[in-house]
Amino acid sequence: MKYGISKPVNLTYEEAVSKVTEELKKEGFGVLTTIDVKETLKKKLDVDFDKYIILGACNPPYAYKALQAEYELGLILPCNVIVYEKDGKVTVSAFDSMVMAEIIDNPKLREIALEVREKIERVIQNV
Repeated sequence: MKYGISKPVNLTYEEAVSKVTEELKKEGFGVLTTIDVKETLKKKLDVDFDKYIILGACNPPYAYKALQAEYELGLILPCNVIVYEKDGKVTVSAFDSMVMAEIIDNPKLREIALEVREKIERVIQNV
């Protein structure tokens, strides 16, 4: 099962993180959490890992609607967006919100997930 929307980009890792954050903002998303996986793994396990960041993105109006439709949806929120560099190539990926609609049988949630997916697709396209 494909669960993400991904795109390789011709930007540095740092430029990609900045650009994806900017594009998320244009679509009404704020970044609630930032997890620097490389730094965390180094600190906690003393292992080296590629540049890799997880951005927990939230669009409050959609989050509110989704939580009203499915109260326990918080188990899989916020929308995670990742930027990573592997073998010198940078990729931007986001969780496909339609996967939520496939897991959870709720017609109201499906409509919301489709709208969020369209926004996330624009974010990824514009990076």
